[in-house]
Amino acid sequence: MDADDPFPAERTAVITGAASARGIGRATADRLARDGWSIAILDLDGEAAKRTAAEIGGNRSVASLGVAADVADPDSVEAAIAQVEASLPPIIGLANVAGVSSPVDFLDLTIAEWDRVFDINMRGAFLVTRRVVPAMLAAGVGRIVSVSSVSAQRGGGTYSKVPYSASKAALIGFSRALARELSPHGITVNCVAPGPIDTDIMGGTLTQERKAELGAGSMVGRVGTVAEVAALMAFLLGEDAGYITAATYDINGGLQVS
Repeated sequence: MDADDPFPAERTAVITGAASARGIGRATADRLARDGWSIAILDLDGEAAKRTAAEIGGNRSVASLGVAADVADPDSVEAAIAQVEASLPPIIGLANVAGVSSPVDFLDLTIAEWDRVFDINMRGAFLVTRRVVPAMLAAGVGRIVSVSSVSAQRGGGTYSKVPYSASKAALIGFSRALARELSPHGITVNCVAPGPIDTDIMGGTLTQERKAELGAGSMVGRVGTVAEVAALMAFLLGEDAGYITAATYDINGGLQVS
């Protein structure tokens, strides 16, 4: 895709892990729908995915679909994306948001816990990305954004520990290498690395005391919001971001300076 080529007016964004009411995925799906994207929400909780997609699609007057999917299972991913492709416009955008936390100390860490975290955070991103890339190649344009974390850059220090930090660091390397292969075909691949965000992934809803504690180490003195992360992701998934690839965007209030 050349800089002067039009961005497809009819286009779908797939957002994984987007059924959580307070999550980055849902906020991103809503922001993309506001920008005119058709949206496909993939989530392990299929009923929640359907409800969320219907609500956002109705509020934003866009086509939407919610599908049950275990992103770590290739057959589940295949079935979900096939349903999206049969129901919505071509897949042009992918937001890899699905993720799990892990506050387990290293000496208490089991192989099962390590595999659980990597299966969702890294294997899931790989499987979904691999499945949607052919549609982007056919269209000659695509946008892929994965959610990493400041924990990947700092080695934890917020809530989750070794497996989470390692899996989120792997996403950065994955995205950079994939960008090298796909960018010549008009497909950009980037990461965002949020600092502490007011979601439930950090052990449940944050109390005011916990928010103050987490925000104290940043330059802006507060935790971030899902809307702020969604705005950044929507930009990177949009038409104006065609010259940005293999990048990792910090959104952490100055907690980590890269």
